[in-house]
Parts: sequence; C-alpha cells; structure tokens
Amino acid sequence: MTSIEADVAFEAETTTVRSVSARGTRGRRQHPLAQIRSPLSIGWRAGLGVAGLMSLVLIWLIASSATNLVPSPVETWHAFTRLWRDGVFLDDVRASSQRIAIGYGISVALGIVFGIAIGTFASAEAFFEPQFGFLRYIPASALIPVMLLWLGIGESPKITMIVIGTVFFNSLMIADVARLVPRELLNASYTLGATRWTVLRRVVFRHSLPGIVDVARVNLAAAWVMLVVSEVLAANEGLAYRIVRAQRFRGFDTMFAVLITFGIIGLVSDLFLRWLRNALAPWAKP
Repeated sequence: MTSIEADVAFEAETTTVRSVSARGTRGRRQHPLAQIRSPLSIGWRAGLGVAGLMSLVLIWLIASSATNLVPSPVETWHAFTRLWRDGVFLDDVRASSQRIAIGYGISVALGIVFGIAIGTFASAEAFFEPQFGFLRYIPASALIPVMLLWLGIGESPKITMIVIGTVFFNSLMIADVARLVPRELLNASYTLGATRWTVLRRVVFRHSLPGIVDVARVNLAAAWVMLVVSEVLAANEGLAYRIVRAQRFRGFDTMFAVLITFGIIGLVSDLFLRWLRNALAPWAKP
C-alpha cells in the first residue's frame, strides 16, 4: 500500500468513527438533544434558553393566581417602575454593586495569591491548607455581630464579610486548578532555562487562568449571599435593605422586583465572566 492510499484509508476510518460517534450507535442517528458531549447549534441553544425562561414565567403566573402572597408579573413591573421614579433604585444598585466589586475583588486577588502558592509549593500547602480547611467551615454570617462591634455599621463590616465569606473557597478551589498544571510543562520550562518566577508567571498562572475565572464565576453567588446578610442587619441603602423595608409593609411586589434585579445582575455578571474567560484564554474554549 502506498503512502497516499494509507492516508486515504486513515481519513476514511476517521470519518467513519466521527460519524458513529455523532450517531451514538452504528446505524442509528441520535437526536441532537440526546447526544453526549456534543455541541448544540445556536438555534437549539436559543430556543431552549427561551423555553427555560418561559417555564419560570409560567410557574410564576400559576403561583400568583393561586395565592395573594405572590404578586403577578404586572404588579411586579409596576413596583419596579415606582422604585425607578422614586430615585432609590439606582442608588440601591450602585451601593450593592460597589460593595461586591470591592469585597469580591479583594477576595479573588487574595485567592489567586494563596491558591497559586498552595497548588504549586508543597511547603505552602502544608502551612496554609489546614488553616483554610478549618476557617472555611466557620459560618461567615456568625461573625456579623463581631464585625459590627469591631468595625461599626459603615461599609467596612459589609466588605469584610464578603471577603471572609468567599476568600477561603476561592483559595482552595484555585489551588486545585493550579495542581492541574502538567508536570511536563514545568520540566520543559526548566529545561529551556526558565527561572522559578518565569515558570510561575508564564506557565502556572497562564495555564490556570481559565480555571481561575471559572472559580470566580462560581463563587460570585456566595459573595451576593454575604452581601444580603450584611445589608439586612446594618445598612441604610442597598438591594437587600430595600427588601427589608418592603417586608415591613408586606410589599410583596417590591420584594419580587428587587429579587428579579438580583437575578438579572447575576446573569449579566455570569455572562461577562464567561466572555472574559474566552477573551483571556481563547485556547481553553470548550
């Protein structure tokens, strides 16, 4: 067999394997929705996304018609427009977003430093991991009375609570990401004359970057939880503070309007971090 014939045979075999893999079983083509680890077309993804949102709206409509404790979408929209006209909505969004940006930004920065160190150096792992493993099981919300006594009722305790509630999880999860750097890359870098700092910066950090963004995206929800807890106890503005005020007057429509705002902010943040991951690490796109 000539080399050309061998190449043709290999290509035919590869095409057959791909075709069978797409069908799942030889001779039977599977539906796109039932294929394992196969990408969906844009049309299917958009359609399923819209269907998922519509299912939530349908459940909402059924619940609002069954009880007076759940406002209808129209009542919620009117509450939202009322908050907007009163001029308090944007102030609440700004206050909560600023606390998240500062507190969670500090948490991610510390998580990168400690996580890369723990996942790269056995000495750092032996020293820090037992501490973090112990501290992460202490409920951060239980520290709120202590934070209020130590730091008062200003912005400091709220930001500190966000940091404490997320930094240990960020650090340990980023450490797991750093451990996945192949040893072959490290050995090859040293063989080519790279220094330890260069290996950390150009190999370990670069290889871990998409995983770091994914960790930040996952734990961002925990940061919002800590913000809500802190704003409920001590705040005069913010989205959670607005919910507490509405609860005093049984303003279910206002409460739902703020809850939906939380969901929209979270969805936008998630989409931004997904885009950031692909922009910073295009080689790691799924």
